[in-house]
Amino acid sequence: MLMRIQDTGCSPPQAEQKSEVRNRIQGFKRRIFFLFLLLLFILLLFWFLTSALHLFCTECYAETTIRVLLLDKSNSKVPKKDELIENIGNSNGDVLLSGIKYSGVIEVWKGKNGLYIINDIPLEDYVKGVVSSEVGKSWDMEALKAQAVVARTYVLYQKMNNDFHKVPFDLTSSVLHQVYKGGSIPENIVKAVNDTQGEILKYEGKPIVAYYHSTSGGMTEDPVEIFGKSYPYLKSVEGSSELSPYNMWERRIPSSEIERALNITGIKEISIDSYTVSRRVKGFKILTEKGERIKVFAKELRKNLGWDRLPSTLITNIVKYGDIYIFEGRGYGHGVGMCQWTALQMAKDGKNYRGILSTFYPGAYIELYENR
Repeated sequence: MLMRIQDTGCSPPQAEQKSEVRNRIQGFKRRIFFLFLLLLFILLLFWFLTSALHLFCTECYAETTIRVLLLDKSNSKVPKKDELIENIGNSNGDVLLSGIKYSGVIEVWKGKNGLYIINDIPLEDYVKGVVSSEVGKSWDMEALKAQAVVARTYVLYQKMNNDFHKVPFDLTSSVLHQVYKGGSIPENIVKAVNDTQGEILKYEGKPIVAYYHSTSGGMTEDPVEIFGKSYPYLKSVEGSSELSPYNMWERRIPSSEIERALNITGIKEISIDSYTVSRRVKGFKILTEKGERIKVFAKELRKNLGWDRLPSTLITNIVKYGDIYIFEGRGYGHGVGMCQWTALQMAKDGKNYRGILSTFYPGAYIELYENR
């Protein structure tokens, strides 16, 4: 007897196993695909948020502008704090003033004592103008970077703490604050400012009072001697300023010029009365032909004579020759904070800008400025 055997392929358990394997493979593929989509979504979201944050920060940072009262030899008037002034015109773009081209917004204000010109300019463009005006265009890069950080810190401190009230400017373009001029900026200065963009000096979370000057004459000054106030990050430090043309100088000043500066008549003799901690002259003693003995602060005599007329109060000798007083001295400026010519020497000796700044502002640190 013959039996017919029917071929049914694989047994039911085997078919179920193959189906389960196929389902697992397909499920695995789906999970891989979803994970890929999720990863792609996360990357796109990260890119979008980063771009948006960068755009937001850039826009916020770009909003920081500096309002500069433009002064020169022909126009050196500064409005009084209580002087009423009004805006009589604005110009946006390049404007030529006293032979110098200024960019940004130019505002013309009229007050009781005349016209005032204010340049409203982005912070970093302002810093480029200051660095180009304050130091040599061919200076070493690290010295230029140090100057950029100091100039940026100085103006932001002034902007945050000015008390001009009715007068809408942050600081002047003269040595009353820091020198600023428009015009084309050399590429190396542009690079120095761009490489330090937004960097300022802080102490305990706030921008410091970043005083600086041209030439120390070998020793910087304690700020209490000049400004009547001490700062923990401003100390008297030694440094070479021999590269400066003002490292040593001589000035011949007629007695009549000194008399006009001090509103004194009949000066017979001038001598040094006292010194500061850095051996700068603190006070002079003046003897008149009437026998009067008058004490005068050296910084007042320098201010009244003119900053260029008496480059500093680091006076080493006074000699009278007929009706002329011969002042011998060293340095240029008030002597507080960073010495620009010492910074140049340090840069030439291999010091980077952070090392230069830490020398002149011990305890201060560099942080990016946040426009709040």
